[in-house]
Amino acid sequence: MSKNRVLEQQIAVFGEGGSGKTVLVSSFYGAAQEPDFVRNSRFHVVADGQSQGHRLHQNYLEMRDEGQPPIATRFASTSYSFSIKLRAELEVEAKSAKSAKFQALRLVWHDYPGEWFEQGVSGPEESERRVETFRSLLGSDVAFLLVDGQRLSDHAGDEERYLRSLFTNFRNSLLSVRDDLLSNGKPLVDFPRIWVLALSKSDLLPNWDVITFRDLLIRKAADEIDNLRSVLAGFVADGQLLSLGEDFLLLSSAKFEPQKIEVSRRVGLDLVLPLAAVLPLQYHLRWANTTKVSTEVLKSLVDSLGGISALLGMIKKVPLPLKVLKGPLGGILSLALPPIADLATQLPRKKVEELVANASSRHDYIGAVRADFINDLNDGIEKQVFFRSLA
Repeated sequence: MSKNRVLEQQIAVFGEGGSGKTVLVSSFYGAAQEPDFVRNSRFHVVADGQSQGHRLHQNYLEMRDEGQPPIATRFASTSYSFSIKLRAELEVEAKSAKSAKFQALRLVWHDYPGEWFEQGVSGPEESERRVETFRSLLGSDVAFLLVDGQRLSDHAGDEERYLRSLFTNFRNSLLSVRDDLLSNGKPLVDFPRIWVLALSKSDLLPNWDVITFRDLLIRKAADEIDNLRSVLAGFVADGQLLSLGEDFLLLSSAKFEPQKIEVSRRVGLDLVLPLAAVLPLQYHLRWANTTKVSTEVLKSLVDSLGGISALLGMIKKVPLPLKVLKGPLGGILSLALPPIADLATQLPRKKVEELVANASSRHDYIGAVRADFINDLNDGIEKQVFFRSLA
């Protein structure tokens, strides 16, 4: 497959040691290898590195068949690359219909070592490794900051003690790498701008929905979240184009019981891929309409809009050159990108079903996958697993 038929989306996953990052990515990949998923999904999830795919699948199978979770990693920085490809028979039909510029999405999942939040580095070599690790994920649009459900359960009634420590440690960790990341103090154009607060191990709090989680964070740690947002804004050019504490997600890799792990009882993992594809579209469209955006950041937003929308089958490219995009962009973008505003927001189920049927009839399977993504996000909202910004 030629490179111009693959669009890469990156996510960064942050969480303290033991918060479940390795289990999450193993469950994400392993569930996509199950026969039911392979048979019924419009796409396959393929690990770009065979040995890495085998390791993740092994982790999943040991959970499923032996009730054994993966061995916890310490100070291990790993990036996992997955290609999301149309099923072979669908790709043949899609190519014959010449229905889309992009036929695959590459998802790069960056796992940032949690120990660097909780303790200092051991010396100059580890300090440099920490900075390089952070640099590797600067191309991510979406970052997930994990709140550990086990730690919340352990601090029942005194949750603010854990939450304030979590957000403060993360803020201080960012400050410790700031000078190394910013060349001459110049803010970064490429930096994660969308930060989703996610409750890992949510199976340990079965009576919670995403609203319960959101309300607890705001009630117990609003000041710490605001302080963290201020630090993040200091990293990025046009710091007002940043979202933290607006989107919330429940995550669970499986239902863990003594001597048994029910991997089929997952929460929120099916939303990771739709969120990576759709959430940047929603935010970048909103931000591109902001009146005061630097040219450099505007170019980044418009490029992202064009690439993501092309992948999702909305338009083939942004039809206007950047030099046309001056001043307030609301009117211009509404003409250039008319389908995006509707498809970046929640649609009624009947409308989504119509999109799927119409796309399938045209052999536009990328369009059908796009509608599936929107449908998945709608389901997550209805089931109160995902809360999306109302702004």
